[in-house]
Amino acid sequence: MNVRLMLAAFFTFIILMINAQNAEITGKVVFENGGYTTTEVMLKDTPMKTMIDKNGYYTIKNVASGTYRLIVTAKGYQEFEQEIRISNKNKGVPTILLNRDSNKIDEIAITGVSKETLIKENPVAILSISSRQIERNVATNIISSLVKSAPGLSVVETGPNISKPFIRGLGYNRVLTLYDGIRQEGQQWGDEHGIEVAPYIVERAEVIKGPASLMFGSDAVAGVVSLFPYLPSQNDGAVHGKITSEYQGNNDLIGNGMQLGFKKNSFIASLNASYRMAKNYKNPIDGRVYNTNFEEKNFSVLLGRKTHTSLSKINFTLYDNLQGIPDGSRDPDSGKFTYQIGEGDDDVIGKRPVVSERMLNSYTLSPLHQRIQHYRLYAQHNQQIGNGDLDVQLALQQNIRREYNHPTVPSQPGMYVRLNTLNYGVRYNFPKLSSFEISAGVNGMVQNNTNKSATDFPIPDYHLNEGGIYTYAKWKYNRFNISGGVRYDIRNIRWDNFYIQTNPVTGFEEQAGQPSADTRLGFASYNKTFKGFSASIGSTFQLTKQISLKANIGRSYRAPNITEIGSNGLDPGAHIVYKGNRDFSPEFSLQEDLGISTRFKDFSADVSWFNNNIQNYIYLSLLIDAQGNPLVDSQGNKTYQYQQASAQLYGMEAWLSLHPEKWKGFNFETSLSVIYGFNRDKVFENKGTQGEYLPLISPLKLSGNLSQRISLPSKFISSVTPTAEIEFSAAQNRYLGLNDTETATRDYTLFNIGASLDLHYSENHSAVLQLQVNNLFDRAYQSHLSRLKYLGNIYNMGRNVAIKLVVPF
Repeated sequence: MNVRLMLAAFFTFIILMINAQNAEITGKVVFENGGYTTTEVMLKDTPMKTMIDKNGYYTIKNVASGTYRLIVTAKGYQEFEQEIRISNKNKGVPTILLNRDSNKIDEIAITGVSKETLIKENPVAILSISSRQIERNVATNIISSLVKSAPGLSVVETGPNISKPFIRGLGYNRVLTLYDGIRQEGQQWGDEHGIEVAPYIVERAEVIKGPASLMFGSDAVAGVVSLFPYLPSQNDGAVHGKITSEYQGNNDLIGNGMQLGFKKNSFIASLNASYRMAKNYKNPIDGRVYNTNFEEKNFSVLLGRKTHTSLSKINFTLYDNLQGIPDGSRDPDSGKFTYQIGEGDDDVIGKRPVVSERMLNSYTLSPLHQRIQHYRLYAQHNQQIGNGDLDVQLALQQNIRREYNHPTVPSQPGMYVRLNTLNYGVRYNFPKLSSFEISAGVNGMVQNNTNKSATDFPIPDYHLNEGGIYTYAKWKYNRFNISGGVRYDIRNIRWDNFYIQTNPVTGFEEQAGQPSADTRLGFASYNKTFKGFSASIGSTFQLTKQISLKANIGRSYRAPNITEIGSNGLDPGAHIVYKGNRDFSPEFSLQEDLGISTRFKDFSADVSWFNNNIQNYIYLSLLIDAQGNPLVDSQGNKTYQYQQASAQLYGMEAWLSLHPEKWKGFNFETSLSVIYGFNRDKVFENKGTQGEYLPLISPLKLSGNLSQRISLPSKFISSVTPTAEIEFSAAQNRYLGLNDTETATRDYTLFNIGASLDLHYSENHSAVLQLQVNNLFDRAYQSHLSRLKYLGNIYNMGRNVAIKLVVPF
């Protein structure tokens, strides 16, 4: 009997043990903005772990009763950790959403070069900026938003919505902007011409710092800013996307954007639309700055087909921006802003009427404004051919720019130009041979510019043809990478005689079809071909798994742009009379780069140094009369002449991120950038501000950002991330002071604070609510690269309280 009882008790114990071990943990992992990557799910301090399947599902079997820490890790995403309690029943875990981790940038593939590569394996300094970083930056345009995440990138500004990228002291046509791999062509030579891309349409971005002519041709001497739109990735036959809404208190900016995406089997489609409007911005010195308000619309639609071996897509985009044109004129007694009501001799600047408070505090634009329309239609196809692949792209762009500067006839544009561009490119990535990867291609553009019904003609009607052929190779062996290539470019630019006459009825100048006694020759005919050879070679060495060493040397080429060789008149929006030089030669840049990149569990850091010598560097210098006074027209617009000389730029950037593994959610980032620019013409040797220093050189910049992600037990507010930021800009005493082209700029320090809330509003989605206060103490300051500094001594934006909501679905 005792034996039977003992056997019964034994078998009962065994059954209970088996039942206890049979519990299962099941669940699903989804990723921010869709997608999929290798993901591990494990129970902390146990050997039990598994991987998710292609649909995101996972199962951990034979789990004993108890309390565990469930951990989910995936490359490029924030680690997820949650406490779960297991009984003898199966446990279903609610769907887990993984957010992108901007600290893991060494794991992000780069698509702006030949084939996908890792940042740590590329000898050229490249930064990848994720959608999450863009969403959590509060700025008034996309370029200013990227600056916060890219040391070495700066902007020349003409108010809140006009920003031009500068990389390591070089900008305008020396920085190439790409949209989805297509070079952006939209009168980028002008000071008051921003980038025609709305901020809500950009999903992610890349910044290539250094000579990039090898892959992209002329105009990439300083580097590339590459913008990528949203592309659907969730293959479930449902509509996904996100809605963005924001409000900024300084200029009462109201912005709304929408992304819609659909993917089923091989078919993909997306639609983007946005609308933003803003009043004049304000600061503690000037109050509201007249004519800095704007209204911006954007629309795009994409259709495509994606299979295992190919991707085809066709995309249409429309950008329409109404933008104020500030001139900085003020009342001599009160210092308040005034506005123009007369023409020519009837316009006495000192007697202009004062702008009323109603006009300052309004969304309605002044009759004196500019309108920029940019249309883009392009097709791209990638086809895998055996073990190689072929990329083909063809794009049509049209940029229409009107600048209205006639108060007596508001509908008459002073400047009215239409730029048509055909872009083309073909690239073949050869099959990988042993440790070698080779790419070869050809790309270029055909372009023509036409002056329409205008009264001012800063540039002629011109035709441009450009093409280049290149090859690029990469060799990888163990921890060593070598990459480089060569390229040859040809650009022809020409125009016919351009005649100008005075309209006897309106009194304004207009284009004349034929020469006569009543016409003058505005632009004499021109026909010239520029040629350039580019090359680069660089290497990376993986010193350890965490430390990479980089070195690169590159020769880049840039043909002079249209305004540098052909300008001869007033640009109304810039309030500058430009004078070009028909005898200019191309610029050639020789740049050396060195870098160290480290990625550890607790911290990451990058340091890079560069030295850039440029032959035939082109720059602007103010013209003066015999008495040393600036040459001005009747409305006070100054005259600038393009010059050419040898130049040298050198400097460094450093970036550090502290993210201790044991201190979950904590992150501290700091960056430093220093640039020196010198005119090496012997005439200016040791002349300092009287010609030795180059213009538009950003001073030393130092920034720091502290954040702490705090997980909350709430089912709705899953986390809150408070942030504190400091931005220091040193004084700039190295400036081009010759003929008062530039002036010194004082140092300033700005403090920003904010908080980001992750709102888990559905099983698979989490919204982001961003609260931000920029320039917390309402500091009055002037950026050295602000053009408004020279238009009435205007200051930059004051305190700006902003709120942004991003809702993915």
